[in-house]
Amino acid sequence: MRIDAHQHFWQFNPQRDMWITDEMAVLQNNFLPKDLEPLLQKHQFNGCVAVQAATSEKETQFLLDLAKKNKFIKGVVGWLDLCNGNIQERLSYFSSYKNLKGLRHIVQAEPNGFMLRKDFQKGISALEKHNLTYDILIFPHQLEEAIELVTSFPKQKFILDHCAKPYIKDKKITVWKKHIEKLASFKNVACKVSGLATEADWSTWKKETIQPYLNVVFDSFGTKRTLFGSDWPVSLLAGDYTKTVGLIENYILQFSKIEQQQIMGLNAKDWYSLNN
Repeated sequence: MRIDAHQHFWQFNPQRDMWITDEMAVLQNNFLPKDLEPLLQKHQFNGCVAVQAATSEKETQFLLDLAKKNKFIKGVVGWLDLCNGNIQERLSYFSSYKNLKGLRHIVQAEPNGFMLRKDFQKGISALEKHNLTYDILIFPHQLEEAIELVTSFPKQKFILDHCAKPYIKDKKITVWKKHIEKLASFKNVACKVSGLATEADWSTWKKETIQPYLNVVFDSFGTKRTLFGSDWPVSLLAGDYTKTVGLIENYILQFSKIEQQQIMGLNAKDWYSLNN
Protein backbone atom coordinates (compact mmCIF):
# COMPACT_ATOMS: atom_id res chain seq x y z
CA MET A 1 0.00 0.00 0.00
CA ARG A 2 1.38 3.39 -1.06
CA ILE A 3 -0.04 6.35 0.85
CA ASP A 4 0.55 10.07 0.52
CA ALA A 5 0.35 10.75 4.26
CA HIS A 6 -0.03 14.52 4.09
CA GLN A 7 -2.01 16.70 1.69
CA HIS A 8 -4.76 19.32 1.79
CA PHE A 9 -8.02 20.18 0.09
CA TRP A 10 -9.68 23.56 0.03
CA GLN A 11 -12.07 25.82 -1.79
CA PHE A 12 -10.10 29.05 -1.80
CA ASN A 13 -11.53 31.76 0.43
CA PRO A 14 -9.46 35.00 0.55
CA GLN A 15 -10.82 35.98 3.96
CA ARG A 16 -10.27 32.62 5.61
CA ASP A 17 -7.05 31.73 3.78
CA MET A 18 -5.15 34.93 4.47
CA TRP A 19 -1.94 32.94 4.92
CA ILE A 20 -1.92 32.42 1.14
CA THR A 21 -0.20 35.65 0.12
CA ASP A 22 0.15 37.06 -3.38
CA GLU A 23 3.59 35.52 -3.75
CA MET A 24 1.78 32.18 -3.35
CA ALA A 25 -0.61 32.94 -6.20
CA VAL A 26 -0.46 29.35 -7.44
CA LEU A 27 -2.35 28.36 -4.27
CA GLN A 28 -5.14 30.89 -4.75
CA ASN A 29 -7.31 28.26 -6.39
CA ASN A 30 -9.60 25.40 -5.43
CA PHE A 31 -7.83 22.09 -4.76
CA LEU A 32 -10.21 19.16 -4.56
CA PRO A 33 -10.14 15.35 -4.86
CA LYS A 34 -10.66 15.48 -8.63
CA ASP A 35 -7.39 17.41 -8.89
CA LEU A 36 -5.35 15.06 -6.72
CA GLU A 37 -6.66 11.66 -7.80
CA PRO A 38 -4.92 11.63 -11.22
CA LEU A 39 -1.62 12.52 -9.54
CA LEU A 40 -1.97 9.68 -7.05
CA GLN A 41 -2.80 7.25 -9.84
CA LYS A 42 0.16 8.39 -11.95
CA HIS A 43 2.52 7.63 -9.08
CA GLN A 44 0.80 4.37 -8.03
CA PHE A 45 -0.50 5.64 -4.70
CA ASN A 46 -3.46 3.75 -3.27
CA GLY A 47 -4.67 6.74 -1.34
CA CYS A 48 -3.91 9.70 0.89
CA VAL A 49 -4.42 11.28 4.29
CA ALA A 50 -6.17 14.65 4.12
CA VAL A 51 -4.97 17.13 6.74
CA GLN A 52 -6.75 20.23 8.03
CA ALA A 53 -5.68 23.62 6.69
CA ALA A 54 -8.28 25.75 8.48
CA THR A 55 -9.04 26.01 12.19
CA SER A 56 -12.69 25.05 12.49
CA GLU A 57 -14.99 22.09 12.99
CA LYS A 58 -16.47 23.05 9.64
CA GLU A 59 -13.10 22.17 8.07
CA THR A 60 -13.10 18.77 9.78
CA GLN A 61 -16.62 18.06 8.52
CA PHE A 62 -15.63 19.20 5.02
CA LEU A 63 -12.74 16.72 4.90
CA LEU A 64 -14.79 13.87 6.37
CA ASP A 65 -17.51 14.47 3.78
CA LEU A 66 -14.88 14.36 1.01
CA ALA A 67 -13.52 11.11 2.42
CA LYS A 68 -16.98 9.57 2.43
CA LYS A 69 -17.40 10.38 -1.27
CA ASN A 70 -13.83 9.55 -2.38
CA LYS A 71 -12.55 6.13 -1.31
CA PHE A 72 -8.93 7.02 -2.02
CA ILE A 73 -9.00 9.42 0.97
CA LYS A 74 -8.06 6.80 3.54
CA GLY A 75 -7.94 9.06 6.56
CA VAL A 76 -8.52 12.58 7.85
CA VAL A 77 -6.47 14.61 10.33
CA GLY A 78 -8.97 17.22 11.41
CA TRP A 79 -9.24 20.07 13.89
CA LEU A 80 -11.18 20.27 17.12
CA ASP A 81 -10.67 22.81 19.88
CA LEU A 82 -8.50 20.81 22.24
CA CYS A 83 -8.52 23.68 24.72
CA ASN A 84 -12.28 23.69 25.08
CA GLY A 85 -13.88 22.05 28.08
CA ASN A 86 -16.32 20.24 25.75
CA ILE A 87 -13.57 18.33 23.91
CA GLN A 88 -14.77 14.94 25.20
CA GLU A 89 -18.22 15.58 23.79
CA ARG A 90 -16.85 16.71 20.42
CA LEU A 91 -14.54 13.71 20.22
CA SER A 92 -17.43 11.38 20.95
CA TYR A 93 -19.38 12.93 18.09
CA PHE A 94 -16.61 13.01 15.48
CA SER A 95 -15.26 9.57 16.39
CA SER A 96 -18.38 8.13 14.84
CA TYR A 97 -16.71 8.91 11.50
CA LYS A 98 -14.40 5.98 10.77
CA ASN A 99 -12.15 8.12 8.57
CA LEU A 100 -11.14 10.47 11.40
CA LYS A 101 -7.63 9.28 12.27
CA GLY A 102 -6.08 12.22 14.06
CA LEU A 103 -6.19 15.88 15.03
CA ARG A 104 -3.90 18.83 14.44
CA HIS A 105 -3.60 22.40 15.62
CA ILE A 106 -1.53 25.05 13.82
CA VAL A 107 0.80 25.51 16.78
CA GLN A 108 3.40 27.26 14.60
CA ALA A 109 1.12 30.31 14.80
CA GLU A 110 0.76 30.17 18.60
CA PRO A 111 2.87 31.93 21.25
CA ASN A 112 5.54 30.11 23.22
CA GLY A 113 4.09 27.87 25.91
CA PHE A 114 0.93 26.89 24.06
CA MET A 115 1.65 23.14 24.09
CA LEU A 116 2.30 23.27 27.84
CA ARG A 117 -1.02 24.88 28.73
CA LYS A 118 -3.17 22.75 31.03
CA ASP A 119 -6.27 23.08 28.85
CA PHE A 120 -4.37 22.01 25.72
CA GLN A 121 -2.79 19.05 27.50
CA LYS A 122 -6.17 18.03 28.89
CA GLY A 123 -7.38 17.87 25.29
CA ILE A 124 -4.36 15.78 24.25
CA SER A 125 -5.07 13.37 27.12
CA ALA A 126 -8.49 12.61 25.59
CA LEU A 127 -7.13 11.39 22.23
CA GLU A 128 -5.71 8.00 23.22
CA LYS A 129 -9.13 6.66 24.20
CA HIS A 130 -10.29 7.24 20.61
CA ASN A 131 -7.06 5.90 19.03
CA LEU A 132 -6.37 9.27 17.40
CA THR A 133 -2.92 10.55 16.54
CA TYR A 134 -1.84 14.11 17.16
CA ASP A 135 0.07 15.84 14.35
CA ILE A 136 2.64 18.33 15.65
CA LEU A 137 2.93 21.38 13.38
CA ILE A 138 5.67 23.68 14.66
CA PHE A 139 8.77 25.67 13.80
CA PRO A 140 12.24 24.62 15.03
CA HIS A 141 12.20 27.05 17.98
CA GLN A 142 9.19 25.12 19.36
CA LEU A 143 10.89 21.72 19.34
CA GLU A 144 11.97 21.88 22.99
CA GLU A 145 8.35 22.49 23.94
CA ALA A 146 7.25 19.56 21.78
CA ILE A 147 9.75 17.35 23.60
CA GLU A 148 8.14 18.37 26.91
CA LEU A 149 4.72 17.57 25.48
CA VAL A 150 5.53 14.06 24.30
CA THR A 151 7.34 13.34 27.58
CA SER A 152 4.02 13.81 29.37
CA PHE A 153 2.06 11.43 27.13
CA PRO A 154 4.12 8.26 26.54
CA LYS A 155 1.14 6.26 25.20
CA GLN A 156 -0.16 8.92 22.80
CA LYS A 157 0.85 8.63 19.12
CA PHE A 158 2.45 11.82 17.82
CA ILE A 159 3.52 12.60 14.26
CA LEU A 160 5.83 15.52 13.56
CA ASP A 161 4.78 17.35 10.40
CA HIS A 162 7.34 18.61 7.89
CA CYS A 163 10.29 17.68 10.14
CA ALA A 164 9.45 20.83 12.17
CA LYS A 165 10.15 23.05 9.16
CA PRO A 166 13.95 23.37 9.38
CA TYR A 167 15.51 26.63 8.19
CA ILE A 168 16.88 25.14 4.98
CA LYS A 169 16.96 28.42 3.08
CA ASP A 170 19.20 29.90 5.78
CA LYS A 171 21.32 26.71 5.95
CA LYS A 172 20.69 26.34 9.69
CA ILE A 173 20.88 22.76 10.92
CA THR A 174 22.86 22.34 14.18
CA VAL A 175 20.30 23.29 16.85
CA TRP A 176 17.41 21.74 14.89
CA LYS A 177 19.42 18.50 14.56
CA LYS A 178 20.01 18.26 18.30
CA HIS A 179 16.30 18.67 19.05
CA ILE A 180 15.19 16.25 16.33
CA GLU A 181 17.49 13.60 17.77
CA LYS A 182 16.01 14.14 21.23
CA LEU A 183 12.41 14.06 19.98
CA ALA A 184 13.11 10.87 18.02
CA SER A 185 14.26 9.14 21.20
CA PHE A 186 10.58 8.86 22.15
CA LYS A 187 9.24 5.79 20.37
CA ASN A 188 5.67 7.13 20.31
CA VAL A 189 6.74 9.86 17.86
CA ALA A 190 7.00 9.51 14.08
CA CYS A 191 8.03 12.10 11.48
CA LYS A 192 6.69 13.06 8.08
CA VAL A 193 9.30 13.72 5.41
CA SER A 194 7.14 16.37 3.83
CA GLY A 195 7.22 20.07 3.07
CA LEU A 196 11.01 20.33 2.95
CA ALA A 197 11.43 21.90 -0.49
CA THR A 198 9.15 24.77 0.52
CA GLU A 199 11.54 25.53 3.40
CA ALA A 200 14.35 25.93 0.85
CA ASP A 201 14.59 28.51 -1.91
CA TRP A 202 11.56 27.65 -4.02
CA SER A 203 13.21 28.24 -7.38
CA THR A 204 16.81 27.11 -6.87
CA TRP A 205 16.74 24.13 -4.48
CA LYS A 206 18.30 20.83 -5.52
CA LYS A 207 18.28 17.41 -3.90
CA GLU A 208 21.73 18.20 -2.49
CA THR A 209 20.16 21.16 -0.67
CA ILE A 210 17.70 18.91 1.17
CA GLN A 211 19.90 15.83 1.71
CA PRO A 212 21.61 16.92 4.97
CA TYR A 213 18.20 17.43 6.58
CA LEU A 214 16.91 14.09 5.35
CA ASN A 215 20.05 12.47 6.74
CA VAL A 216 19.25 13.85 10.19
CA VAL A 217 15.64 12.66 10.07
CA PHE A 218 16.38 9.13 8.88
CA ASP A 219 19.37 8.74 11.21
CA SER A 220 17.12 9.80 14.09
CA PHE A 221 13.74 8.20 13.33
CA GLY A 222 14.85 5.27 11.18
CA THR A 223 12.70 3.76 8.46
CA LYS A 224 9.82 2.50 10.63
CA ARG A 225 8.89 5.94 11.98
CA THR A 226 9.15 8.04 8.84
CA LEU A 227 6.18 8.71 6.55
CA PHE A 228 6.16 10.21 3.07
CA GLY A 229 3.82 13.15 2.58
CA SER A 230 3.63 15.43 -0.44
CA ASP A 231 2.11 18.47 1.31
CA TRP A 232 0.22 19.03 -1.96
CA PRO A 233 -0.88 21.61 -2.99
CA VAL A 234 1.42 23.75 -0.80
CA SER A 235 4.33 21.84 -2.35
CA LEU A 236 3.49 23.43 -5.73
CA LEU A 237 5.33 26.51 -4.50
CA ALA A 238 8.60 24.62 -4.95
CA GLY A 239 7.83 22.12 -7.72
CA ASP A 240 5.22 19.82 -9.20
CA TYR A 241 3.97 16.58 -7.66
CA THR A 242 6.44 14.45 -9.61
CA LYS A 243 9.39 16.47 -8.30
CA THR A 244 8.07 16.23 -4.73
CA VAL A 245 7.68 12.45 -4.88
CA GLY A 246 10.98 12.03 -6.69
CA LEU A 247 12.94 13.85 -3.99
CA ILE A 248 12.06 11.22 -1.39
CA GLU A 249 11.94 8.18 -3.68
CA ASN A 250 15.44 8.90 -4.94
CA TYR A 251 16.78 9.45 -1.43
CA ILE A 252 15.38 6.18 -0.05
CA LEU A 253 16.89 4.02 -2.81
CA GLN A 254 19.67 3.39 -0.28
CA PHE A 255 17.24 1.36 1.82
CA SER A 256 15.83 -2.13 1.29
CA LYS A 257 12.63 -2.69 -0.69
CA ILE A 258 10.59 -3.32 2.44
CA GLU A 259 11.99 -0.17 4.08
CA GLN A 260 11.05 1.82 1.01
CA GLN A 261 7.54 0.37 1.18
CA GLN A 262 7.30 1.29 4.85
CA ILE A 263 8.27 4.91 4.20
CA MET A 264 5.99 5.28 1.17
CA GLY A 265 2.88 3.86 2.78
CA LEU A 266 3.04 1.02 5.29
CA ASN A 267 4.10 3.31 8.13
CA ALA A 268 1.18 5.62 7.41
CA LYS A 269 -1.14 2.62 7.47
CA ASP A 270 0.17 1.64 10.92
CA TRP A 271 0.46 5.06 12.55
CA TYR A 272 -2.93 6.26 11.33
CA SER A 273 -4.65 2.87 11.67
CA LEU A 274 -5.83 2.97 8.05
CA ASN A 275 -8.16 0.06 7.42
CA ASN A 276 -8.44 -0.18 3.65
